[in-house]
Amino acid sequence: MFRKACATAAVTVLTAALGTSLTAMPAQATTARHGNHVALPAVYPAPQSMRATGTAVALGDRVAVVAGPGSDHDALVALRSLLSTSGIHHIDQSKTTADLPGGEPVIFLGGPEVTHGSAAALRALHVTDASSLPAEGYVLADGRVNGRPVVILDGHDGTGTFYAVQTLRQLIEHHGGQVPGVLVRDWPATSLRGVIEGFYGQPWSNAQRAAQLQFYGQNKMNTYIYSPKDDPYLRAQWRDPYPADQLAAIKTLVDTAAANHVQFTYALSPGLSICYSSASDEQALVAKLQSLWNIGVRSFSIPFDDISYTHPNCAADTATFGTGPTAAGAEQSSVLNYVQKDFIDTHPGAQPLQTVPTEYYDVTPSAYKATIKKDLNPNILVGWTGVGVAPATITAAQTEQAETVYGHKILIWDNFPVTDYDNHSRLLLGPYIGRQAGIAENAAGVTVNPMPQAEASKITEFTVAAFLWNPHNYQPQQTWQAGLTALAGPDLHAQTALAAFADLNRSSRMDPTQAPELTRLMKAFWSSWNTGNSGGSRQLDTYLNTIQHASATLSQSMDDPHFVAEATPWLDSASEWAEAARDATAMLRATRSRDGAAALNDRAYAMSAMAKAKAHTYTTAVNGTIPVDLGAASVFTDFINAAMAQLEHWLGLPATETAMSSMGTYQTDKPANMIDGNPATYYWSNQPVAPGDYVGVDLGTTVAIDTITITGGDPTSPNDYIHNATLEYSTDGTTWTTVDSYTDTADITATLPAGTKARYVRLVATQGDKQWVKIHAFTVTDAQTTTVTGTPAAAPGSSLAGAADENLDTSYTAATRPATGDAVVATLADPRVLHRVTIIGTGQARVQISTTGQWVTIGRLAHSGFTDLAADDRNTDAIRLLWDAGSATPTITEIIPRSK
Repeated sequence: MFRKACATAAVTVLTAALGTSLTAMPAQATTARHGNHVALPAVYPAPQSMRATGTAVALGDRVAVVAGPGSDHDALVALRSLLSTSGIHHIDQSKTTADLPGGEPVIFLGGPEVTHGSAAALRALHVTDASSLPAEGYVLADGRVNGRPVVILDGHDGTGTFYAVQTLRQLIEHHGGQVPGVLVRDWPATSLRGVIEGFYGQPWSNAQRAAQLQFYGQNKMNTYIYSPKDDPYLRAQWRDPYPADQLAAIKTLVDTAAANHVQFTYALSPGLSICYSSASDEQALVAKLQSLWNIGVRSFSIPFDDISYTHPNCAADTATFGTGPTAAGAEQSSVLNYVQKDFIDTHPGAQPLQTVPTEYYDVTPSAYKATIKKDLNPNILVGWTGVGVAPATITAAQTEQAETVYGHKILIWDNFPVTDYDNHSRLLLGPYIGRQAGIAENAAGVTVNPMPQAEASKITEFTVAAFLWNPHNYQPQQTWQAGLTALAGPDLHAQTALAAFADLNRSSRMDPTQAPELTRLMKAFWSSWNTGNSGGSRQLDTYLNTIQHASATLSQSMDDPHFVAEATPWLDSASEWAEAARDATAMLRATRSRDGAAALNDRAYAMSAMAKAKAHTYTTAVNGTIPVDLGAASVFTDFINAAMAQLEHWLGLPATETAMSSMGTYQTDKPANMIDGNPATYYWSNQPVAPGDYVGVDLGTTVAIDTITITGGDPTSPNDYIHNATLEYSTDGTTWTTVDSYTDTADITATLPAGTKARYVRLVATQGDKQWVKIHAFTVTDAQTTTVTGTPAAAPGSSLAGAADENLDTSYTAATRPATGDAVVATLADPRVLHRVTIIGTGQARVQISTTGQWVTIGRLAHSGFTDLAADDRNTDAIRLLWDAGSATPTITEIIPRSK
């Protein structure tokens, strides 16, 4: 709806370090008794009622299935497949137990109304049948009847029986071929539960759709809406019949859906070109729907989302309905009512017609909505996304409001985990959250809009299924972990790797939490590091090692190769981010060992890995080349930057500046983006400006400053800046000096008087307004700079200033080898007593300092690229590198004068 170590060796250590948080199985594996508490087996979605009843039923090598002529065929197929894949080699199928060998375990498929013997078995176990349960409900019971092991799968209807088989599947899979002694009485809280393939971009393949439909059936979701925006016969060419081969492919999907008890809804979107007043267009609509009916489709939607109602498609519509929102509501209702009367009502077995109005994203009364409420046939379901196109929360009260304002039952179209609003650069692998339990009961149903990555979408879909089935007992974290385990398969290494990878991609508009497990370990690292311990370092390194090798681990050990193929660009990016973070920790360890050369090498490795991590893309036929955005990129960036700041402090460079804001952050557009030197990134607040709100910079220490430059707004958000503001600076954060005031000035440049010193600089709002704040750059120029002169001249792309600009990412590289007398001189802004001189760079030279007008040699440049020399606390005004004639072409990254 929108436009460097073996991973295998690390698993044991990681699991020990993190407990079961990443590898938890879907819950307890048995109904073992712990004191007076019986631990129930885990089933997802969680049943409405499940209690332990006694001894488990061992199925053994031979099982009988008793199914009556009314037993659901698809449930029977699913049951036989389950038993075969569970290692049961002999399956006797019968309509009665009379001719079965004594003692052979029996599974009754269906309740008393369809299967002979199930009534007596239910009575013997003192179990009430499923007839009083809601639609799709079921009863699963087991025990011994007349000495025979018995399992009863009694559905209120065929779908309920099919779902009973799915619950049995989980019980058998996690209990070694045994059915634990339980009684399950279960039913869904929500009538329509499923997925709408409604995203823009590369649509799913039919093979992906078929796999999805099977997944829905296994997880008790009953709805799939076929609405890929890039199917031309669905939208742009809606009048044209499908070519025979494409129609046959859809029929295969319809049959697959039916076999998994999933309602296949076909959504035809004529809004781009339909002439609402045209009888021939109405007939074309019905003809198109009839072609789908002929291949088995029984559920239809006519959505009018993402179209304009201010530009009529034909002159006749203007003459018939007029223009504007009221006319749009009237003409859309007219067409929908026609389809209801001439198609839905004339086709017994057709499900309620669905639509999505053009205003689908709020509960604000409007002329358009009022017309829909008044004119649209009351039997038609209205699609609605919540208050917002992709809202962070959807509440029961909002859903009730939507039903009131539209005057119809609401089918929620939930835009999660869809990524087309972000050009599909993200994977959203977190659980379904931010939805009140009441929405599942108040609405006619909920369908979520997934990602183009069908297998990756299953992680969220698993949790959606659990929420919609039993919202009041839904546990997002536990369910999410169970879904990850199910998708990863039984291998512990795959489970651990997938859980770590999903943690990196958990955040979304619904859940802004960035990589909670990685964040926890990084916090533990810093806590441990700052106290001189190494425990946090080991745990973090083990976890980073798992991430670094996750792609290889999942390729080798995961049950789902399609997931790995879809996720490869993000897996590769995650691997390099993890490598960069590991290099950063190695760099810190080198500083603690006082090995400057090793620390600088590790820094270079980290910077290289980080650059590679940011550079990944992938390509689709529809979207072209798309940049990859790892959800946890900012977590890695913050950690690596903090490590770099410690290195710089150790080297004697000035304190690292940090960005400040009194306002919140929109998604990942954090304040640090103002000072990252990248004009393409920005800080963006998540709220309008109030008086006193500010953005600014903490320089880390008081320094002389001369220029402040601020770049606000941009062509996409031209008014997002502080419109009424005062620029201020301070040395202590308490007493502020005003530089100037500004009105409607997005880009600010201020030159300060010579000698101005500050630690803090901020731009403060003097009035509130409706705009958010977007700042691309907030730059404060330090006046206390070291001037570099000398020879040889710098090579193209380099400068002498790079040798002392307090930036480890810039350097002076000579254009030629030095000649006799060539030297580079760094003149300090203020003469001062130096304790040491640190030089990062290569070349053959004597290192000298100017003291009392004389050059004093204190040593030579080291071959390692890191030189640290004692200056003997001499008062110094300059540092000179006197080159050896014929020296290799020198490169100097930084000349650092260091006082005590």
